[in-house]
Amino acid sequence: MEASYRPEFTEEKYREKVESIFTRFPSVQKVAFSEAYKPGLENMLRFCGTLGDPQWRLRTIHIAGTNGKGSVASMLASVLSASGFRTGLYTSPHILDFRERARILDPAKEIPELVPREYVYDFLCSNDGVMEELGLSFFEITTGLAFKWFADSEVDVAVIETGLGGRLDSTNVIVPDLAVVTNIALDHTALLGNTLQAIAGEKAGIFKAGIPALVGEDLPQTRPIFEAKAEEVGCPLTFAEDAEPPMWDRSAEILAGMDLRGAYQRKNLRIVLAAVDILSGLPGYAVLRGKGLGCTAEASAAIIEDALVHAAARTGFHGRWECISTSPKTITDIGHNPAALKENFTQLKGMLDRHEISDLVIVYAVMADKDLDGIMPLMPVEAAWVFTSPAIRRAMPVEELVSRVRAYRREAGLDLGRIFEAGTVKEALALAGQLAAESPEPLIFIGGSTYLVSEAAAIKLQL
Repeated sequence: MEASYRPEFTEEKYREKVESIFTRFPSVQKVAFSEAYKPGLENMLRFCGTLGDPQWRLRTIHIAGTNGKGSVASMLASVLSASGFRTGLYTSPHILDFRERARILDPAKEIPELVPREYVYDFLCSNDGVMEELGLSFFEITTGLAFKWFADSEVDVAVIETGLGGRLDSTNVIVPDLAVVTNIALDHTALLGNTLQAIAGEKAGIFKAGIPALVGEDLPQTRPIFEAKAEEVGCPLTFAEDAEPPMWDRSAEILAGMDLRGAYQRKNLRIVLAAVDILSGLPGYAVLRGKGLGCTAEASAAIIEDALVHAAARTGFHGRWECISTSPKTITDIGHNPAALKENFTQLKGMLDRHEISDLVIVYAVMADKDLDGIMPLMPVEAAWVFTSPAIRRAMPVEELVSRVRAYRREAGLDLGRIFEAGTVKEALALAGQLAAESPEPLIFIGGSTYLVSEAAAIKLQL
């Protein structure tokens, strides 16, 4: 179904309209999470009602979790698309283009379709009044946009990633075919609770009566929370770590070929394979087991493996252990909380220890509301650190960041190491390049903040 576009559309008006929703409505790009996050579903349900309740016209798969949900959503969407499903994919945040948040993967096309600029412009113009009246957040607006575009485009299924939490997240107005929680770690504790149990309770809020639920990591603190919630709502529950899904015996080969890199993808792969196994037993998904459409189980497995190997390319997914330059080799990753950064820093230190690289240069920034005290003990002192601050209000000033890191290392009795300071991301990248040039096989890693990665990627594109 084609959307009706406003005749007055121009690229300039489109850019102005999109910028206006960042400034007029609370978004984490402009204000703190505590200001941008609007818990509760009443306004979202009212907004969906004005849009014709597009969420009821969609088959969906719901993905929540502290880390990994974007990768899991992208891999699963890639598998569904390769298996013949016209698949919507809603993730956040975006790296370069606002429209990355809503994509459609057409089995007949090699690259994803981003929500058209004309559609975005028409949607924002047509719903300006109700968005203002309801006092919506930026995320509520983009969620409504994605739901309506997917419904208007008549996708076969949409993979929907939560923004924050689960129970009160704007996306939790759907009744999916499968609910997935990737893992639980301490993040956004001011909003979701300061214990793993409390956060698990929020994430488990996406469980629905009779709808299969899948949980990735099995922690002793959180397993009872998920089990109790599943019993309360009446839904079958699977823990991926308990499962031996089909194709898991080929996990090493699949991981070796995947364009979604990073050691942490092993956990995500197991979750995706377990999700595919559950879906394949549900009405409408038999093709995932090679049933129907003349496809054998062996052929279906080959299709799924290829989709996993090329998930980033098929979905246009960026910022997850992504190599954005080969000279010098430069990797970006948007992991920003202690659990995610522990994975990243451990992998980087391992590369140094195994002499896969001769030097490690880390460009790092952090948002002021993040757990820097929990992150600093994880920072490899062997690296050269270029600290900076992206151009966003929430960012911790680079002077404060450097001061705290130096104070921590002194108090811990650690070598201060190589610490550098750059006032802008562009200056940080230039300095990192100079430091890397002093070594024969260096690696530059850019991480700690989605906004740092986004700004760095944009600068690299301009070079």
